[in-house]
Amino acid sequence: MVHIRDVPEADIDRALELAYLVFHDRPESEARERHHALLGRCDRIGAYDGDALVGFMAAHDFSLSVPGADLPCPGLTFVCVAPTHRRRGVLTALMTQMMRRATDAGSPIAALWASEAAIYGRFGFGGATTGATIEIDSSRPLALRIDPDPRPLRLVDPDEAVDVIAPHHEAARAGRAGRPSRSPERWRDEWLVEQDEEDEELSPPRIIVLGDPGEPVAGYVLYRTKPEPAGAGDAGAGARSAGLVRVDELEAETPAVAAALWECVAAVDLTGKVSAWGRPPDDPLLHFAADRDQVRVTAQFPALWLRLVDVRAALTARSWAAPVELVLEVHDVRLPDNAGRFRLKAGPDGVTYGHADGAPDLALDVRELAACYLGGTRVADLVAAGLVQEHTPGAAAALDDALRTPLLPHTADEF
Repeated sequence: MVHIRDVPEADIDRALELAYLVFHDRPESEARERHHALLGRCDRIGAYDGDALVGFMAAHDFSLSVPGADLPCPGLTFVCVAPTHRRRGVLTALMTQMMRRATDAGSPIAALWASEAAIYGRFGFGGATTGATIEIDSSRPLALRIDPDPRPLRLVDPDEAVDVIAPHHEAARAGRAGRPSRSPERWRDEWLVEQDEEDEELSPPRIIVLGDPGEPVAGYVLYRTKPEPAGAGDAGAGARSAGLVRVDELEAETPAVAAALWECVAAVDLTGKVSAWGRPPDDPLLHFAADRDQVRVTAQFPALWLRLVDVRAALTARSWAAPVELVLEVHDVRLPDNAGRFRLKAGPDGVTYGHADGAPDLALDVRELAACYLGGTRVADLVAAGLVQEHTPGAAAALDDALRTPLLPHTADEF
């Protein structure tokens, strides 16, 4: 018999061993120490078969930006089940306990990054944001259609970076949905750690900010560099280096600021390529770059997965771009309180959501509602895919208009 209970601090090392077994990992001692400290700050749920820990799940204490609000949102991580106990309901039991705790804590949503996308839809999670990998051929100067911001650029020491750039990041979170909060510990241990956990050849983090001295920064870029492979620079005199600039984050308050930062990283000496993982699909660089052969999207992928734990609380907490009044038939096999027919009446002046009689305008599963909640997935596209049933013509378009946001939801905060 498997029992679900809290994982005490004394069992964190056992939880890590289980996670490393499941994810085929064997990190160095420094990374393991960071993982231990991270789990020490998380809510921890375990599945025990007798004294053996056979399943584990942790949750960051995040808040998540949603249109017009910032909501408490457990961020699930280190989700794993021992190979000896798969397909025995262990993950279901862990998820049930997590959602119960979220409900008790007043968190209307939960989020995760999926290591296997096929798993989490059956628990009501929907892919709510999309990430893109952008590559710049920096063997020549970056061609731009707009003038970069002329204010000065300066390097910031990583030890001072949190005080300098965290306020800008926090302000930017409010302008784009889907972004988790960052604690000082997360800045230090995830974004500004000296040695990149996945690629030891990368340099320590470099931080460049733009703005006049004494004024709040107007933008920043956080990046690491990697030298060209041995022997790759032997092509003769005048050959450009094949070194890499990996952009981890770039934030800018205007397109001109963004242009100045991209131009800067594309001009780093002894490099020939810039790679930026997890950029928003509506990144302005894709429009103000003068040569789209020089700036290319090389990958696009689901990023943050969202679960509406309390549909009513989630829908009434966010802002709405246009008036809409519809009856929704919501299916939720995991949390029956969310299921049923409800009248949504929403707009810029407020929102109500309550039980309704009569025929539905739209019928959808809670995972599809979660995918659309931040404004990153169109309901009409899900109707076209056969995943949402439109009983009243135009209902999907009306809901899309109301859910729309000025910027697409996006985060690069993988956890």
